[in-house]
Amino acid sequence: MADDSMPLAEVFRRLIRTHGPISLAHYMAESNARYYAAKDPLGADGDFVTAPEISQMFGELIGLWLADLWIRAGREEPVHYVELGPGRGTLAKDALRTMKRYGLVPAVHFVEGSPALKKVQLEAVPHAHFHDDLTTVPMTGPVLVVGNEFLDALPVRQLVRAAEGWRERSVGLDGDKLVYVAGSVPMDAAVPAEWSGARQGAIIETSPASAAIVYEIAGRLAAQGGCALLIDYGHADMRGGSTLQAVARHRKVDPLAMPGAADLTAHVDFATLARVAASRGAQWMGTVTQGHWLRALGIETRAEALCVRAPHLRGEVLASRDRLIAGDQMGTLFKVMGLAAPGWPRGAGFDET
Repeated sequence: MADDSMPLAEVFRRLIRTHGPISLAHYMAESNARYYAAKDPLGADGDFVTAPEISQMFGELIGLWLADLWIRAGREEPVHYVELGPGRGTLAKDALRTMKRYGLVPAVHFVEGSPALKKVQLEAVPHAHFHDDLTTVPMTGPVLVVGNEFLDALPVRQLVRAAEGWRERSVGLDGDKLVYVAGSVPMDAAVPAEWSGARQGAIIETSPASAAIVYEIAGRLAAQGGCALLIDYGHADMRGGSTLQAVARHRKVDPLAMPGAADLTAHVDFATLARVAASRGAQWMGTVTQGHWLRALGIETRAEALCVRAPHLRGEVLASRDRLIAGDQMGTLFKVMGLAAPGWPRGAGFDET
């Protein structure tokens, strides 16, 4: 979009002064592109911590789930492990180690756009193949797709009910300050019927980028076989209100305060994504809480086994287990959606909660 040496806030100011307000989706896409290109944001020294960095159990249980399905589906090869936004490669490393114990040794494909993170990922998984998107992932053989905290960073589009009707929520200027404004183009035709009479100030949020990714994944599953796990914080039904947030140094900050220097995310609308997947003929197994899914996969038994192996780490192991499954931590807010090819077996963990 512009010279990376210029602060992104100034780039936006110049753009807005020249062309008028920009959509929130545009703002979020450019901000996260700059943010992820420049740094490794993960860990205690970064801006946030993800589940694979909390405990090896997370990746191990994902590997177990994938191996179980692949075995019950007939052990078809070639088979491809595809991870979207693989962070530091920690999840893949733990999952691949577990899969290998069951005879599953897939080709590894990372969909990653950050040069900084690619270097770290290669240290964890030296044989990984990199892709800018799913289009260059091989078209033959089943795909085992994992996306952990990937969809939440994709741009969202927000519609706001203004006095004169529905408008797209955009970013404009108040002096030099970036502020939210309502766009000038009527958007009433894009609003679901049940929201047409909403009060002034109401906001609805969609993510066409997330829908496009799930559309592609589901099409691959239907054509090639395989399964997918999409894990993120979000909700199982469409809700009103803005969920946009920004995090820097493990603290929430104003999403408009430091573009390109904070991680921008929004809650994932899993209900819409389930409908998108079904429209391509993929099997939707369900969407359950992360705590429920990890318990069903045996995280409590695995934690006890780790404690027996390393008694001096018992406190640390149990604390990490609780952080992943407790209702007041990641257990309830985070959801797990399972998809599979038609005819593939149903995966563990997606029974009724």
